[in-house]
Amino acid sequence: MQDQIQNLPKRAKDKHKENKAFFAKLRKKPPKQLDYLMQELHEDEFERTDCLECANCCKTTGPLFTDKDIDRIAKFFKMKPQKFIETYLRVDEENDFVLKSVPCTFLGADNYCSIYDVRPKACREFPHTDRKKFQQISNLTLKNVAICPAAFNIVENMKKRISV
Repeated sequence: MQDQIQNLPKRAKDKHKENKAFFAKLRKKPPKQLDYLMQELHEDEFERTDCLECANCCKTTGPLFTDKDIDRIAKFFKMKPQKFIETYLRVDEENDFVLKSVPCTFLGADNYCSIYDVRPKACREFPHTDRKKFQQISNLTLKNVAICPAAFNIVENMKKRISV
């Protein structure tokens, strides 16, 4: 798995132009059954992929924290939301709450998340490959294929299954 993770940025960069062109066409004319296909590809991939072997998303990027996320996680820690913000978060260039640093503060050495049951929405939905109207998040997907081996594989399988 480590080899796969190390080679992922280069592999994603090599495929970037091809993927960008594919997604541009997909946005113009998405297939009728795209949501069903993405669900199927996502489920098939995650039957083979164990996120606990990887956790590259948690090691290299930080999620956005919504107000609901902050309230839920602060409650879990028995903290006031403002104290949680001061302790763990900062405001980024786009005025969103994000982690002060990566790897994620809540990631253990065993790749387990210490707040898994109350984790942010962005973490629960990552890598967003089973999202409805998938064609609308192509820019996000282009970033995620360089972070997540499963997202990379899903996009490669998607290109084999859909002719645009």
